[in-house]
Amino acid sequence: MKVLALDYGKRRTGIAVSDVTGTLARPLGLVERVTSERGMAELCAIIEREAPELVLVGMPLTLRGEHGPQAAETAAFVTLLKGRCRRPIRTEDERFTTKVARQVAEPARRRVPDDPAAAAVLLQGYLDRTAAGPPSGAGG
Repeated sequence: MKVLALDYGKRRTGIAVSDVTGTLARPLGLVERVTSERGMAELCAIIEREAPELVLVGMPLTLRGEHGPQAAETAAFVTLLKGRCRRPIRTEDERFTTKVARQVAEPARRRVPDDPAAAAVLLQGYLDRTAAGPPSGAGG
């Protein structure tokens, strides 16, 4: 299953996409000011071109796992996106994705925005968890 992930930000939204088997995530790019008409049109064009079966949006929960102001802004973006995009959309906890993306980035690439890399970290975590499936019991 092909999945496209978004690391939403008011100024920049990072995009990552999986392969068609839903195994590997890779950074795809970013869209500037995605809530503007131009930014939303660009994002929708990318989603249509990539044709994912699911769009995953990172939800910036607090360290306690609660919804703060950033999560409320992201939820508003998700509502806007659902009105423009005819693909299934779900949110996924994105705590620490940007930090992990920065840690694993090559030193020479640190001048590149972290947003697409953070979207790829979010997506790879989701792919790894869903590929594992439910834990198998020993007693069957």
